[in-house]
Amino acid sequence: MRQFNAAALVLCLASPGLAGAFCGQPPAAGTKRRAFVRPNGACTALGGHPGGHPGGGHPGSAVEMPPATGFIDTELRGAAMRLHTRKQAPKEGEAAPTEAEKAPEPYVPTREDYLAFLVDSLCVYREFEDIVQQLPAMEPFRDTGLERSQALENDIEFMCKEYGLERPEFGAPGREYAEEIRQIAMAGTIPELMCHYYNFYFAHTAGGRMIGKQMSALLLDKKTLDFYKWEGDLNETKGKVKGDIEDMAAAWTREEKDQCVDATAGAFKGGGALNSYLSGGLSPH
Repeated sequence: MRQFNAAALVLCLASPGLAGAFCGQPPAAGTKRRAFVRPNGACTALGGHPGGHPGGGHPGSAVEMPPATGFIDTELRGAAMRLHTRKQAPKEGEAAPTEAEKAPEPYVPTREDYLAFLVDSLCVYREFEDIVQQLPAMEPFRDTGLERSQALENDIEFMCKEYGLERPEFGAPGREYAEEIRQIAMAGTIPELMCHYYNFYFAHTAGGRMIGKQMSALLLDKKTLDFYKWEGDLNETKGKVKGDIEDMAAAWTREEKDQCVDATAGAFKGGGALNSYLSGGLSPH
């Protein structure tokens, strides 16, 4: 069997907020950020997190950047970090150790586990994408380039054909989280819905990609699935979507902003339930 860093996977499975902790999301409000000025004059921000920031290894001089001020980088991120353990986020984590962290031996996923994870991920992404198309308030988030349903269909078909696996039905974690999202949408609580949308989609572009690399090395002979590929510049796509969320949040009342922030625990629970396929049924949250 290929060498597998099970401890690293346990950290990756913390997905929503760990996406920021390891992949360069801005630091909390009031935290000074550093930047390295590359020889060509380009400036790369560095958050004060364990994994640093992509591109942080470039030589150059450090300069100060202003602290984060947006709703996402301050309030939403703050709520997420409070749900992380010290192992997941050594400088800012506040939550008690998780079941997965306390397990004597990290679980090593199988191809069947990974396929079930992909299938349930499809269930949730399909629900989000249907809701985005149906609700007028979600129009800015149509056809953003972050959609994952077709990529997941491709990957599920590949896994079944390549490894002789039977495609499973949607499991309880995917069905239940998709239903929760549908109920939130039907209730018309857009701020709450946006918390789930932001955490689910953006976690995949960061911590989710780390999971993909682990699974690729362990189970797929280093093949990269379509789930982890995006057309165009992913950072530009994320920046556009993030800007649209900030524009929406700017028009919210204080009560609506609180609705969004207060939904963070539910977003972690929903995403964590899917990730439990890869941790032997133990929730990473």
